[in-house]
Amino acid sequence: MPRTTLFRQLLQQRHLTTHEAFAAQYERAAARLAELDRDPRLASLQVSPRQYDRWYGGELLTLPRPDACRVLEHMLGRPVSELFSTAYEDDSAYGDSAYDVGLTHDHGDLAHDRAEEPHTRQPPTRRRTPSPPPPREDDENPLDIVARTRQLTASNADDATLAFLDSSLQGIAGRYEQDGPYVLRPQARQVRQLAHTLLDGRQPPRARRELFRLAARASGLLGYMAVNTGDFALSEAYCTEARDLSREIGDLDTDLWACGTFSFSLYYAGRYDEADACAAAAVERAPRHAQSIRLLANGRARALGKTGDRRAVERAIGQAIQLSDLHEVPAGLTACISFEPYGRARTLANAVTSHVALRNTAQVLRDAEHIDDLVEHSTSAWSRSLVRLDVATALLQQRTPDIDHAMALGREALQLCGDSPISSVYQRSRDLREQAGPWCDHPAVRDYGDEFRTWSSQPAVLAMASSAS
Repeated sequence: MPRTTLFRQLLQQRHLTTHEAFAAQYERAAARLAELDRDPRLASLQVSPRQYDRWYGGELLTLPRPDACRVLEHMLGRPVSELFSTAYEDDSAYGDSAYDVGLTHDHGDLAHDRAEEPHTRQPPTRRRTPSPPPPREDDENPLDIVARTRQLTASNADDATLAFLDSSLQGIAGRYEQDGPYVLRPQARQVRQLAHTLLDGRQPPRARRELFRLAARASGLLGYMAVNTGDFALSEAYCTEARDLSREIGDLDTDLWACGTFSFSLYYAGRYDEADACAAAAVERAPRHAQSIRLLANGRARALGKTGDRRAVERAIGQAIQLSDLHEVPAGLTACISFEPYGRARTLANAVTSHVALRNTAQVLRDAEHIDDLVEHSTSAWSRSLVRLDVATALLQQRTPDIDHAMALGREALQLCGDSPISSVYQRSRDLREQAGPWCDHPAVRDYGDEFRTWSSQPAVLAMASSAS
């Protein structure tokens, strides 16, 4: 049980029964005393919540440190030996009590007054102790109520921590196409782990919701990276986690993005019907949402192209472009892993891939030429590589194949990726080699085959080839 001290009584009378209220008064008193005593050290004194709780509860074996004692005496007008001694109900009932808060004289003034008026001042007469208030219920202790409120609103994740996690995820997404999944995956895992560790603790609703959002996005990024490294089972697990966490807090933006990434994973796993169904279900939930641009272009159109449904491909691409106009998305090539809506050039690059699958050669070349300048001036080596591979495949699909040009573009695509391979580049460069099979004796085809064998001998590509087989 907390011990009732004079300190506790004074704080109750002055309404300083929370750490925040007391600390503000304490720091002001410390600043005033530092100026009066010309002791600047005192101005920096502060009281921690734990220290305040010990003082307020009377849980002291020794008095506070000397500097703290000086501030308390200046602030409350009593020696600390009195402040932390037990106060009794009888004492608190008298105006003349030595523990009375209204008493402003020190002991010297009292002695002087009594010497001046020996016959007029009578010893104080003790009044009858007033009857105690009716007993409270066990759960009505004011201190318990205040302590419980503080416990419920306490948080192990302050705004600075949340901002750090958010900026870390933005930094990973911003550097992804330069550094690649193998460099950035450990950082994304650390962010996810920290978010999960914090979620095991206590936060008020606002902070907890933000932690759910950040944990969902960290999982989403890891799911995208798993596609690029060819681990489709791992990608599905991360995408499911991202989707479930975002749905728990009603974060539709992250939820739709996670669905788009899962469709992306199914596409590269060769499960085209499932990829389309996944994206279509998400679009049906939010047909006018900006994330539906990606779901239509990257999820539906490309998967439908692989199944040979020309009309559905055109419809999906048309809907994606209409949504791009509605949301006024940027014209450029947005980052592939970004949580922002697809830019127009990114949508058209996906349309190119869809038309390659349908062997719409003329459309592929027109769309590729339309976005050529934006693609070539982007910082994404992967995007430049993938568009080259799509155009190279289309050149082989023409009535009169342009073998030399196609193979030159294929070699450029492999060189652009260098030692940062991803599964999409591997699959399309492998498909290009197979498309060029009828001309295997052509020098340009042989050169591309040699380049492909060298590039695909990297351990990362070998792992992708193993998972794809």
